[in-house]
Amino acid sequence: MNWLQIARGDAPLIVSLPHTGTEIPPDIEVGLTSPWLARKDADWWVDRLYAFGEGMGATMVRTAISRTVIDVNRDPSGASLYPGQATTELCPTTTFDGEPLWRDGGPDAAEIDSRRAMYFEPYHAALRAEIDRLLTIHPTVVLYEAHSIRSLVPRLFDGELPQFNLGTNSGASCDDALTAAVEAACDASGRSRVSNGRFKGGWTTRHYGQPATGVHAIQMELACRGYMDEPAELAEDTWPTPFHADRAEPLRAALEDVLSACLTFARSHRA
Repeated sequence: MNWLQIARGDAPLIVSLPHTGTEIPPDIEVGLTSPWLARKDADWWVDRLYAFGEGMGATMVRTAISRTVIDVNRDPSGASLYPGQATTELCPTTTFDGEPLWRDGGPDAAEIDSRRAMYFEPYHAALRAEIDRLLTIHPTVVLYEAHSIRSLVPRLFDGELPQFNLGTNSGASCDDALTAAVEAACDASGRSRVSNGRFKGGWTTRHYGQPATGVHAIQMELACRGYMDEPAELAEDTWPTPFHADRAEPLRAALEDVLSACLTFARSHRA
């Protein structure tokens, strides 16, 4: 499965990268209204931003498949993670801005089942296997969900998003000490931060974050402006913009402190 990429480490930390993929099988792409729209909402360059994680001994799990094919961070039953608020589905039918993705309205139930078996289930089987492997080495493991989104998406949230958006399922998916340590690392950067604001953690954070079993899960949603330009008008010739290495460096350093805080917590915590 060359779309499923796993770099194994032995530290008590897994970094999950569920939305950095842009691959869309040709038989699926033919039904799209626009290949560009289908890739518009990827977590652009986040895998590059967190590339340092391997050097820290973290296990990195990534899918190269676009979230438009299937979103591996949504409830597989199709239930909304944010009832009453705009969001995208397990197999999205619109972009974050509400633009239709499919010429025929989107995949039917049989097609969704097929994609779930082909991509969703193997991704989560891999995550589960890595968690279980690391729990044989360490009593505590941190699962860190790495995400990004544009700073301004009026359909999803009001105003400009803070730079750091932590989600812990309102405190249920990890110990308060881990939340506090990550918050402190973010705040030390001098950049804006909120915890359990618009983004409280996706299905992965909520599903695996079970502190009583030794698994503590936290989601980090970054505003893209920290490492790339965000044009006022998004179009095929303006988005995505390139990774801005100089701008990204201070953010990368802050994220290294964040992952270090996760490791320190995992290595010192006893359930």
